[in-house]
Amino acid sequence: MDKVLQTMIGNMPEKTGKSLEEWKAILKQKNFAKHGEAMKFLKGEHGVTHGFANTIIHLSKENTQDANDLVTAQYKGKEDLLPIYEKLIAVVSDFGKDVITTPKKTSVSVIRKKQFALIKPATKTRIDLGLKLKDKPVTNRLGNSGPFGTMCTHRVQLTSTSEVDNELKMWLKEAYEKAN
Repeated sequence: MDKVLQTMIGNMPEKTGKSLEEWKAILKQKNFAKHGEAMKFLKGEHGVTHGFANTIIHLSKENTQDANDLVTAQYKGKEDLLPIYEKLIAVVSDFGKDVITTPKKTSVSVIRKKQFALIKPATKTRIDLGLKLKDKPVTNRLGNSGPFGTMCTHRVQLTSTSEVDNELKMWLKEAYEKAN
């Protein structure tokens, strides 16, 4: 399990009032058929933030793979991209203890109070980094959101760790700051 997720789980009782195991028991009793129903319940009835609610739901599913398994599956056959992913995670983890990474089947959401970035191995040679940077102009490097649609406002295509440079770090930091 990655360090950010472990930290999030460790902070869950303080931030949400209950441990992950307590939340799992509550969701098991409710037996929601859809993810959105569980989200509405946790956010509306219990005041849980979006990031914590999403993580609780994903980790509560009976047959849910653990976060490392999800990331491993994403990069199967794309192992050369893992150093880029790991560098991106290291950068966002340095922003603060409120950064949450939530691995899904095909991508990893990076969340503060709201999602501010999305990391997706798009091809065998490229990671697409989606960013939420409202009102920021599109450039050659900071492209439009492309396949991310409304989940992100911009996309940066990365093929090597050297592209996780100061400019990219500034964009990530700006997206993080806007997600409060």
